Amino acid sequence: MPEEKTEHYFSAQPAGEFRSTEISVRLAHADYTVETAGSIFSPDHIDAGTEQLLYSVPVPPESGTFLDLGCGWGPLALTLSLEAPGAQIYAVDVNERALELTRRNAARLGLENIVVCTPTEVAADLRFDLIWSNPPIRVGKSELHDIMTTWLPRLNLNGEAYLVVAKHLGADSFEKWLGTEFAATHAVVREDTRKGFRIIKVTRNA
Repeated sequence: MPEEKTEHYFSAQPAGEFRSTEISVRLAHADYTVETAGSIFSPDHIDAGTEQLLYSVPVPPESGTFLDLGCGWGPLALTLSLEAPGAQIYAVDVNERALELTRRNAARLGLENIVVCTPTEVAADLRFDLIWSNPPIRVGKSELHDIMTTWLPRLNLNGEAYLVVAKHLGADSFEKWLGTEFAATHAVVREDTRKGFRIIKVTRNA
């Protein structure tokens, strides 16, 4: 990904004109056309890490409250909705352009169980049964840790989070930090290793 895009997708209000385009993607074992645009995360395709996460995670429960943390244009939220139409899915991002695209893609696919919002718009008392995330490693360690300490405690008892991180971007040290930081309340295990990515499973057990 060009560095310009890497910088921009963290912005709440990305610079540059909002010019959308269509791409073809495969989600939940079927082909779809979705809308995307520049200045968001992985605008041209499903990111390799997200793709490996989707290969590795078990099929979600049929119902519950799920979170796509850092939704981008929506591949994880859309997949969760397609595979669990009885669930309520929250698609969260700081990038307003990404949120608009996720809204459009949910409507395009006829998915009505996705709530698209910024992190601050999620009710403080809401808890989740499942979290899927390709977390924004490039925001820096401090901010990344803040994201994890904000959202992982919001798992319900026995709720699970699946996180994907590239090994060359510090996946092993991130996994170690998770295991230390949440030792008293969560179990942290390496669920899978695929094509240079670690899939980390975090389960709320206390």
